[in-house]
Amino acid sequence: MNSFFQLIARHRVLASTLFLAIFPFIMPYEALAINILIFGLFAMGFNLLFGYMGLLSFGHAAFLGIGSYLTGIGIVHYGMPWGAAILVGIIGAAIGGLIMGYLAIRTRGIYFSMVTLALGQIIYYIFYKAESLTGGENGLRGVRVDQFNIFGIPVDFLNPLTKYYIILFFVVIAIWLISRILSSPLGAVMEAIRENEKRAAACGFDVARTKLLVFVLSAAICGLAGSLRALHLSIVPIDSLHYLQSGQAVMMSILGGMGTFFGPFVGAAVMLYLEDVVTTFTKHWMAVIGLIFMFFVLFFPKGIWGTILSKLQINQDSK
Repeated sequence: MNSFFQLIARHRVLASTLFLAIFPFIMPYEALAINILIFGLFAMGFNLLFGYMGLLSFGHAAFLGIGSYLTGIGIVHYGMPWGAAILVGIIGAAIGGLIMGYLAIRTRGIYFSMVTLALGQIIYYIFYKAESLTGGENGLRGVRVDQFNIFGIPVDFLNPLTKYYIILFFVVIAIWLISRILSSPLGAVMEAIRENEKRAAACGFDVARTKLLVFVLSAAICGLAGSLRALHLSIVPIDSLHYLQSGQAVMMSILGGMGTFFGPFVGAAVMLYLEDVVTTFTKHWMAVIGLIFMFFVLFFPKGIWGTILSKLQINQDSK
């Protein structure tokens, strides 16, 4: 069993791709699989900053929303091709991350979290008031992608399974990018800063620049998740920018296992699946989800995937 998980760890991008390729056939319906795919990516982008750098941001909903809105605005108001609109959403989120990160990394601990929360709410207010572009509290509607051609082959984006695999294509690229980052010297510096920031600085690493770079990369990945969500829903609700979305990213990362590669996707899958099931039984589903989350935090403090890895390591060490 240990060798199996070690094989997955060595080929994590391939393992992720193969599993996600069959994922819609495991889920009750395709829309749930698509939501897990998108929010799993959102949580992975957040986890890059939180899990691997130790920086807790409450403003990452801003990047999800920026990606969604800029992609939607590009399609609805400017008639942009959906691929170009996605690129605009990613770049816009990265620029937002550059601005927010530049201001936030000057602080530490709870002050860092509060600065990101405040800046995230400012971005929420800006998009809320720009009604002519964003639709205000009603959100942006009409973000439609019906049919397009790939190498002359017609593709029906309204088909849920087709939509899933198109979104999966972008998610796999992001997963590959995250894997490359973590395997690079930058990944080692990130871990050094998380474990002991002062020692990392004493070793000659540029802590501030690394924090800012990772913040921007994290924002760009969350922006991609937002762009894909806009295409999936065909609308951009104003709650895409709400701080509760940031809270979801925190919960998914902790539930799955922060600082682990697969943890955010595991957390997103468990949380959204439970939400889908519990809502069919009671209107007080948020309270039920809260109790379940408390259970996992108390008895699985390393998260679901983190606990699995920990148990395997213990078994390996005992041999």
